[in-house]
Amino acid sequence: MYQAKIMALLFVAGDQGIKEKDLAELLEIDSAALRQTMEQLAVKLASDEESGIKLANFNSRYKLITKSEYSELLTKYFKSGLGTKLSQAALEVLSIVAYRQPITRIEIDEIRGVQSSGSINTLLARSLIMENGKKNVPGHPNLYVVTDDFFDYFGIKSLKDLPPIEKFENIQEENIGDFNGES
Repeated sequence: MYQAKIMALLFVAGDQGIKEKDLAELLEIDSAALRQTMEQLAVKLASDEESGIKLANFNSRYKLITKSEYSELLTKYFKSGLGTKLSQAALEVLSIVAYRQPITRIEIDEIRGVQSSGSINTLLARSLIMENGKKNVPGHPNLYVVTDDFFDYFGIKSLKDLPPIEKFENIQEENIGDFNGES
């Protein structure tokens, strides 16, 4: 039962993974029981020839990763261009960064109402956003801005070429009105 829950959590966490103590809290089990379950899951995934993923532990942070024997296939996939489309979540984050930059991950999360680390990592990996200093608040979080690759990707010359944000706010108000049964 715990293994399925762990896999679901790690899948959603993506590249960020989840710290051992956070997993234990989420599952409401002690660290020793979690470690035992993680060892069993690691053995199960590693020995399952029908599974292309395995469990990895990096500095007490668990994540699901692909098995190394599939590296050629994954390279072929990325070279094919099939993996070049951005997810809806990544597009949302990218839009927020473009319109509100410089902005921190926490500020993005507050706007979206969900955690955005995975999308930020995707956008960083594709060089569509970059870190641009630290915000002068406790913890000094990274500030994100769009890159020149962002402009190339969307075929625009500057942020002034983006549609006015008011256009989207009006659409959102209309949709909220429809949702509330208003006409």
